[in-house]
Amino acid sequence: MQKEILIMINLIKKTVFIFTFLFSTYFLTSASFAADVTVEMLNKLDKEIMVFSKKIVRVDVGDTVFWKATDKGHNVEFIKKGVPEGVGKFKSKFNQDTEYKFTIPGIYAYWCTPHKNMGMIGFVVVGDDKSNLEAIKKLRFSAKSKKIAPDLINSL
Repeated sequence: MQKEILIMINLIKKTVFIFTFLFSTYFLTSASFAADVTVEMLNKLDKEIMVFSKKIVRVDVGDTVFWKATDKGHNVEFIKKGVPEGVGKFKSKFNQDTEYKFTIPGIYAYWCTPHKNMGMIGFVVVGDDKSNLEAIKKLRFSAKSKKIAPDLINSL
């Protein structure tokens, strides 16, 4: 009887070990290694005005980008036809931090709605997938954004 109890205890220990190993492996490979990124919305950075702190961000599928409303008067809006197929509209509220979890690979073009003509644009490259680069090249920018967009797009 005592031998049967020891066998049961060992079986339970092995089962707990296997469950713990599988559970840990799943969560460590999916969520824990996500390279989330923060981008600040700023009135001034060095000699530039109305700018995102990072103009180009590279993340993996499943990662989240946080846009921090460091200065007032800004938002984030995905540019129509400037995102991979299957991605819906995204437009944050003004003066508020926002975030977006990227689940579809490709290039995402965005801007601050009131300051897009002042060059407040940015890009997120997800999964190093540039399959929608030609669509990004066809986007219509204006004013200062029109001057800086080609160099940014070429560096994607």
